[in-house]
Amino acid sequence: MRIDEATLSHLQEWIGKSERYPDQVTSAPYRALSATLDRNDPEPKPGIFLPELWHWLYFLPHPQQSEIGPDGHAKRGGFLPPVPLPRRMWAGGRLRWVSELQIGDAIERVSTIKSVTHKSGRTGDLLFVLVEHQIFNQKGLALTEEHDIVYRAAPSPDEKPPAPTPAPRDAQWTKVINPDPVLLFRYSALTFNGHRIHYDRSYVTQEEGYPGLIVHGPLIATLLVDLVREHHPGRKLQSFEFRAIRPTFDIHPMKVNAALDLDDPSGQTLRVWAEDHEGWLTMQAKAVLSP
Repeated sequence: MRIDEATLSHLQEWIGKSERYPDQVTSAPYRALSATLDRNDPEPKPGIFLPELWHWLYFLPHPQQSEIGPDGHAKRGGFLPPVPLPRRMWAGGRLRWVSELQIGDAIERVSTIKSVTHKSGRTGDLLFVLVEHQIFNQKGLALTEEHDIVYRAAPSPDEKPPAPTPAPRDAQWTKVINPDPVLLFRYSALTFNGHRIHYDRSYVTQEEGYPGLIVHGPLIATLLVDLVREHHPGRKLQSFEFRAIRPTFDIHPMKVNAALDLDDPSGQTLRVWAEDHEGWLTMQAKAVLSP
């Protein structure tokens, strides 16, 4: 399926569309993700700080079973434009915290489609959708997030993957992660993510052509932030931005890494990245700590 001018014009009619989604920061998802990440966090009582990126446990879409497509995603349309390309990926994002979210908060997310853009790449059509999320609690705006979604065509049999990028070798803090199927399944369950590439091995290898289950981009980003939290206890994030570079699969261990950005004399900025078992860069990120 090619994205012609008429199709792109139709998809761009979604620009400016918005939706509101109320929720509450309850304790059960916090407790479950803490266990999934092997953390020993305090009991999530009202007023306890919700760690950065854990808001992804809330505002979860709940499509009816009859609305699920063959890949496990909800069928196209609704809030997001009905892009006629089969592969969809959370390509990255940028987040800025204004105030803390806490257990017990009544929260609301206002989401707006900011842009729909098309590019013709080496492997065919690419369609980029930029969604802005604003999250409010009883104090007002708590968090802004820009969410990059990329759609692409299915690969051709003779398609070669892009050349990999070596990961930096100057990490100050490193952690080895075993992204086994149980970890991926638990994270899929916590985020109500039915996408079969994360838990259905026969589907991801036979239908999508990948060598193994794909580790969720948001999970990798969460593991990167968790590494920062582990080595900077008591420090809150002011901002975080990340970009997916290369898929990570469950068939080998992976690493998350961090190092102080020497270009920032304040010591608040960290370079953060993930790499696969061969040392190839899989996600690149920057974290800025509050003073």
